[in-house]
Amino acid sequence: MKELEDQLSICMRCGMCQAVCPVFAETGRESDVARGKLALLDGLAHELFKDPKGTFKRLNRCLLCGSCAANCPSGVNVLEIFIKARVILTGFMGLSPLQKIIFRKMLSSPQVFDRFMEWVIKFQSLFTRPDDKLLGTSHIRLVSPLIGNRHFTPLAPLPFHRTVPSLNTESGSSGIKVGFFVGCLIDKIYPRIAQAVIDVLEYHGVGVFMPKSQACCGMPAISLGDAVTFDSLLRYNLEKFDAEKFDYIVTACATCTFAIKKIWPVMVRQDSSGLKRGVERLAGKTMDINRFLVSIVGIKKATTKRDYKDIVTYHDPCHLSKSLGVSAEPRALIQANAGCCLIEMPDADRCCGSGGSFNLRHYKISTDIGRLKQNNIITTKCSIVATGCPACMLQISDMLSKSGYTAKVKHPVEIYDEYLKGL
Repeated sequence: MKELEDQLSICMRCGMCQAVCPVFAETGRESDVARGKLALLDGLAHELFKDPKGTFKRLNRCLLCGSCAANCPSGVNVLEIFIKARVILTGFMGLSPLQKIIFRKMLSSPQVFDRFMEWVIKFQSLFTRPDDKLLGTSHIRLVSPLIGNRHFTPLAPLPFHRTVPSLNTESGSSGIKVGFFVGCLIDKIYPRIAQAVIDVLEYHGVGVFMPKSQACCGMPAISLGDAVTFDSLLRYNLEKFDAEKFDYIVTACATCTFAIKKIWPVMVRQDSSGLKRGVERLAGKTMDINRFLVSIVGIKKATTKRDYKDIVTYHDPCHLSKSLGVSAEPRALIQANAGCCLIEMPDADRCCGSGGSFNLRHYKISTDIGRLKQNNIITTKCSIVATGCPACMLQISDMLSKSGYTAKVKHPVEIYDEYLKGL
């Protein structure tokens, strides 16, 4: 708590975060903006947990998008403060019985989690009805407090780990070998993105190490404040990737990249064992797939006359653009495809409103934020919306499906892979 107090003192309460917070823009509540939350935490520290539940509830009305941190003139590490505060509060109050089952029994065990999700795949068609064939969205047949009126992307018939359980290929013409961290959403909902990554790396002569039975990056657990599950997942993944030597570790998920590169080191900062060194070593090698292809490998650009078949617009995921500074590289992959014309949408780097579990807890606010993104997309008259985050893909698909606008939602690496396959 003392460490948290030291970080809280940096905030000048200037209010710059108000101008960029997507939640505050919708609610207008001071407690929903970073400055208000920091004031609440400061009060919590002095009142010795008089109202931890109330503070935790307000603290969770946050997308963890990083807009406030990216625009803070004092350099307050807001995301680190909020995450550590959630850990303190969850440690103090404990998890609910349902949360313990989901996080401690399922998510922390990749094998159990995979088996459970495969059972969901078998029966999901009984409870869902397709909405939009192009977007691939469905809605629930029955009344569900969890799903509500969402138009969601169902689980893939076959998760990626069933198609390609593991991989260990030697480097080719590039002389580079990478570790590939797949991520839960890509594995279970968008396996086509994982396959595109493998195909593109193979084309460029990059060796790939993909260990069997990878676990979640831990972001869902740490967002809830569950440090026990997070620590278990971190150690599990670290052991998996320590089994082989490689030059970089790449991911196609903005949140996974952010978690490994930024959150893992933060959560082991006080560790005095070899865990800290291992995490820092892996974090230093971690890179978003877009940046890796553009900055390290070098992409193959179209040399023939451009023949535009698709108008593509790009949405900047918050964890990718604001926290990691990756913005130009995904656009470079899109523009490498001679059949794609990139048209920028207004406010491309504005949060789409997903925020992972925020979307489950605060769907109305999430939808209100997402509707702004939906309208900005529609103004471009695009046929494809690209983004480097599978969670953003889910949110954008939901918004577009309910609006009736017809467009495909893709990852930039898919667009680049399609270009390479057409050569």
